[in-house]
Amino acid sequence: MKRRAVFIDRDGTISEEVGYVNHPSRYRVFPYAAEAIKQLNEAGWLAVLITNQAGVARGYFTEEVIGAVHALLAQELERGGARLDAIYYCPHHPSVGEPPYRFDCDCRKPRPGLIRRAADEFDIDLAASWMVGDRYSDTELARHAGTRAALVLSGYGRGEWEYQRGAWRHQPDLVAENLLEAVRTITKE
Repeated sequence: MKRRAVFIDRDGTISEEVGYVNHPSRYRVFPYAAEAIKQLNEAGWLAVLITNQAGVARGYFTEEVIGAVHALLAQELERGGARLDAIYYCPHHPSVGEPPYRFDCDCRKPRPGLIRRAADEFDIDLAASWMVGDRYSDTELARHAGTRAALVLSGYGRGEWEYQRGAWRHQPDLVAENLLEAVRTITKE
């Protein structure tokens, strides 16, 4: 039987939006993130991180820094009794940097490559799954991948929702104050 997943953006959704996180000391997990992800774990939903990390292509940090940040995230979540089932990230940029990172890939949001890879690896029912993020590009990613879209008002979300939504081709299926509120709504299904 196929599984349901909540795909979650990183910066601005699970953690504070600070621009490029070029050192683990700059990374701050929202205080409600562990509770949100624990609720997904307990409800039987897969919790999958999906994030663009073009700072690698731009030369701002290495993939080793991403690994250190994700290890810190895992520790923070574990302290709250939560876990991510998988982490997928795109280090590419289509026009900046040097190969192999300067690459017009299918994994850079809003393209659906990362979600499709996760769906294949975990046998995920995309139509029964959600993408949660703080940017319109996360909503577009959901549309391209065949999932439902939740926009959170943390990170860039509030500004994008209040000032840009009139120009959006697609509206999110859910708008929530933050990840915890989104998860509470999603898991009531």
